[in-house]
Amino acid sequence: MAGPRKQQRASGWAPYWAPYVAFLLLVELSGRVTEPFAPVFFVLRVIVPLGLLAYYGLRDGYPELRGARWGAWTIADLAVGLAGALLWVAPFLLFDPLLPSEPGFDLGQLGPGGEWFVQILRAIGYVAVTPFVEELFVRSWLLRYVDVAETRKSFQSVPIARFSWRSFVVVTLWLVFSHAPFEWGVMFVWTMLTMAWFYHRKHIAPLVLVHAVTNGAIFAFVRCFDGVFRDASGAPISLWFLL
Repeated sequence: MAGPRKQQRASGWAPYWAPYVAFLLLVELSGRVTEPFAPVFFVLRVIVPLGLLAYYGLRDGYPELRGARWGAWTIADLAVGLAGALLWVAPFLLFDPLLPSEPGFDLGQLGPGGEWFVQILRAIGYVAVTPFVEELFVRSWLLRYVDVAETRKSFQSVPIARFSWRSFVVVTLWLVFSHAPFEWGVMFVWTMLTMAWFYHRKHIAPLVLVHAVTNGAIFAFVRCFDGVFRDASGAPISLWFLL
């Protein structure tokens, strides 16, 4: 009797591109639509990328997530993630001119009484979805593709975290300039830290953890200390711009 059928494995670019592009499109659309559609797109920008990640993950679309060394290394990964959060937040609180002029994340976008749901969705998207979507696209697909772009080779023929100046520069520029202009400075510092750790760990899964810890620590900091710090004029600082 034939054995159980092997799970069909996803291949090519789709597992990396689909969640990332869906996320970007939904973020863009959610900033353009008005009531009553705005809340719908806010929810979709979390659940659609998450669903695509789950779909491709169940089809073994991300083999590079397997086989990471954890144990004592996990403590170091957590420490790097927390250091990244500190490097991200501290400059804005220490140097008043770095504070953005535009309003931060809108907690009231789902109407009165919906603030708790907005925060839960934002936490899921920021801490659990974005690290997978961004790391898999940028440091798994893009970093490897850049090194074989002019050949017929598959990006998967390039080992994870193989250093080349070309891929390092392209990924750094991508990560920095895919963020808002007021974030470019802190994003550059965070990218240097995490790229160094990526080349040291030589695996994408720890970088997903580092990214998630950074985002989770920033979210927790905003929730706990929003309005506590003051700018040069003495006005309380809304920290939701960090999210």
